Amino acid sequence: DVQLVESGGGSVQAGGSLRLSCAFSGYTYSGNCMAWFRQAPGKEREGVAFIYTGDGTSYYADSVKGRFAIRHDNAKNTMSLQMNNLELEDTAMYYCAADSGAGSCAVQLIRRFDYWGKGTQVTVS
Repeated sequence: DVQLVESGGGSVQAGGSLRLSCAFSGYTYSGNCMAWFRQAPGKEREGVAFIYTGDGTSYYADSVKGRFAIRHDNAKNTMSLQMNNLELEDTAMYYCAADSGAGSCAVQLIRRFDYWGKGTQVTVS
């Protein structure tokens, strides 16, 4: 079974930083798209950052561009999201996601992602 497990969430003051990690197992990939999504109460789940494991190309939502950085480590089977200069609007449950099919992250529709973690809460005050 494929498992994605997020960690690193917590409470932080505005302007602070957090680093989220996603550990995955049972997931074989070679040139796939992986991503971080978030969902605030009463809002739809939205894509925050995407990374193509084939060459490391990354994409970011405009709201986090310049503040967040997505990375993946093939050797450790992990993906991370470094979040700096956090804002109140960043408060949400954050999920890591992975696409079982090969392909770049040019198409960033939520429905392409087959595997999801259970989420980690980020609260900015």
